Amino acid sequence: MTEKEKMLTQKMYDANYDEELLKERLKAKDLCYEFNMLKPSDETGQEELLRQILGEIKGNIKIVAPFWCDYGYNIKIGENFFANHNMVVLDCAKVTFGDNVFVGPDCGFHTAGHPVDYERRNKGLEYAYPIKVGDNVWIGAGVHVMPGVTIGNNVVIGGGSVVVKDIPDNSVAVGNPCRIVRKITEDDKVKNWDR
Repeated sequence: MTEKEKMLTQKMYDANYDEELLKERLKAKDLCYEFNMLKPSDETGQEELLRQILGEIKGNIKIVAPFWCDYGYNIKIGENFFANHNMVVLDCAKVTFGDNVFVGPDCGFHTAGHPVDYERRNKGLEYAYPIKVGDNVWIGAGVHVMPGVTIGNNVVIGGGSVVVKDIPDNSVAVGNPCRIVRKITEDDKVKNWDR
């Protein structure tokens, strides 16, 4: 089994010294660099590069530079996706975003983790667990989503949160570690809004 096959099947793998993975990461980072150097007004060029970098794009997409990822091909994005400045996706495992997802600035989605024992960590070993973000999700500024987390549909994650456990549908969650503070209700449609 290759190191890439191990990575994609949630087994411990050599991330630091495997030539195939090193080459794939460099390719993705070169494309991200190209994307990040485009003028903000070059929306056509940005979209073309995102389609080269990312594994699947369902529809409308806007990512504000800078953006970085490890491989790109493990990222699946739904319809009507927006991410503000400084999004980082460590996509050693699948990272799936549903429809109508809005990501604030300085957010990270980190599928990769390292062994707690230094012997395996020093050998360059790591693991990767998939991340899934549902439909109609708003992720505030400075949020970090850790390996293996699923964020449900119709969820708001408050700024600065570190999400280490699954968040169920229709929730507002915030904190480090991120916790559910309340459910989203019908009252939220009329509360504190002019429209």
